[in-house]
Amino acid sequence: MKIAIAQLNPIVGDLKGNAAQILAVAERAAAAEARLLLTPELSLCGYPPRDLLLNPGFIGAMEEVLLDLAQTLPPQLAVLVGIGARNPTAEVTGNKPLFNSVVWLEAGRIKTQFHKQLLPTYDVFDEDRYFAPGQSDNVMVLDGVRIGISVCEDLWNEESFWGKRIYRVNPISQLAGQSVDFIVNLSASPFCVGKQTLRESMLNHTAQQYDCPIVYVNQVGGNDDLIFDGRSLVVNHQGDILARGQAFATDLVWVDYDSDGHQIKSGHLPAHPAEATAEIWCALVLGVRDYARKCGFKQVVLGLSGGIDSALVAAIAAEALGAENVLGVLMPSPYSSDHSITDALALAANLGVETQTIPIAPLMEGFAQSLAPLFVGTESGLAEENIQARIRGNLLMAIANKFGRLLISTGNKSEVAVGYCTLYGDMSGGLAAIADVPKTTVYKLCEWLNSPAARAWVKQLTPNAKGEIVPAHIITKPPSAELKPGQLDRDSLPPYDVLDDILYRYIDEHQSQADIVAGGRDAAIVSRVLSMVKRAEFKRQQAAPGLKITDRAFGTGWRMPIASQWEMSNETC
Repeated sequence: MKIAIAQLNPIVGDLKGNAAQILAVAERAAAAEARLLLTPELSLCGYPPRDLLLNPGFIGAMEEVLLDLAQTLPPQLAVLVGIGARNPTAEVTGNKPLFNSVVWLEAGRIKTQFHKQLLPTYDVFDEDRYFAPGQSDNVMVLDGVRIGISVCEDLWNEESFWGKRIYRVNPISQLAGQSVDFIVNLSASPFCVGKQTLRESMLNHTAQQYDCPIVYVNQVGGNDDLIFDGRSLVVNHQGDILARGQAFATDLVWVDYDSDGHQIKSGHLPAHPAEATAEIWCALVLGVRDYARKCGFKQVVLGLSGGIDSALVAAIAAEALGAENVLGVLMPSPYSSDHSITDALALAANLGVETQTIPIAPLMEGFAQSLAPLFVGTESGLAEENIQARIRGNLLMAIANKFGRLLISTGNKSEVAVGYCTLYGDMSGGLAAIADVPKTTVYKLCEWLNSPAARAWVKQLTPNAKGEIVPAHIITKPPSAELKPGQLDRDSLPPYDVLDDILYRYIDEHQSQADIVAGGRDAAIVSRVLSMVKRAEFKRQQAAPGLKITDRAFGTGWRMPIASQWEMSNETC
């Protein structure tokens, strides 16, 4: 039995477009004499559809498109498609009105449905809001071959791997008990750094645990804040990887199941970025490209300050959309250093992006005159500094509105965490490209971009004669917002290696203040940083969507209250 694994990049809600993608790969699979085609979780509507699932018209349209798709697919091919399916017993049982389902299409009709059993409600997932859990084992018999059907989270509850069980049932154990020949898993598993290594370890362990091959298909592409990295996998009963889909790209993977020998034969194993910096780069490029494309933007604009954050974002945008579609705007103030301008122009020349320069001194003077009667007798300080950032934000938004460009903001995770950013200023934009990238990682990425190792994954950008994409001075100079004379980031923040360590321990590892101090960090610095994190919550909830690349991002998975009286210093365990 020849199996085709379709690693698709759907657009959420584009039912007809997603069906066309499925039909196109089905025709390729049938031409290659495949018998079974797998598509990702919720492949017809795209993942995550979120509250579109609460719209009855959306569900009805999905049913109509599914029927049309069934009738146009090659009749000799069995196709598994992911949909949100109605729960006919919802009113009687009081359960949710939908299932997260896999539909078996063949010979012009819907043969049967299989329902996801485990519904995640942690981090970015909220499936219990929409779906009822499936209650039966999902076994598909195709040409005498018994195939166990599972959906994403169904695979992630193996107690012998995790050391604990999150859910009461283990669908994979149940399927193995049904004497299936192999198990398939239709997935939409979001990317975070290092997750592929975890996936491969988990599949290796699970296949060995149940002496059963596993075919895992994953969605690819960016959908809002989430990035899906593909890298679909096939492992044999010993857990050896037989085939892998491309990383961060659509793919059609082929394997053969030998029913006589009860084994899957090896397929293709393309290279994929295993190093963290390469993974992050590829993820951010895909995230920017798809966010722009799926929102209808062809061109972007960003502020170029001569700093390292805007340098990285400009490089990502140029790689994602082409340098000809990126506009960098320099907005020097009286406090801008000469090297800020020359560094920004050198970066733009390296990338090949267009620039415009708009000095903001006249606008600063206008604001000062307008506010002078109210501000008389006060000292110049944070309010005046923020006006500069807001002038720049207004200019960038005007350019974005005037020319239909997507404004990409350039703040990193360290700044967003502690509020070292200006609401309606440098936070302005439609997408925050590096809002989940700590400052220390920003430096690592820029250094990596200038290294020979980057050449395997950076396709659109060419180093200059010095071998640089990011000018060296941008990387080596002390970071500064340049909102007042001689200002440096270290005047307001701890060194970034200290800050990022504290933030990682608190945000990602959920360590208490006492734990962080016990880990070697200064108590006063820890207290100040955690207080800054708390106070900045109102800013984060008004920020542009940020691309998620870590386990704990300030996005849909971060649900902190703004008006809270809990103090981090109260945390003792």
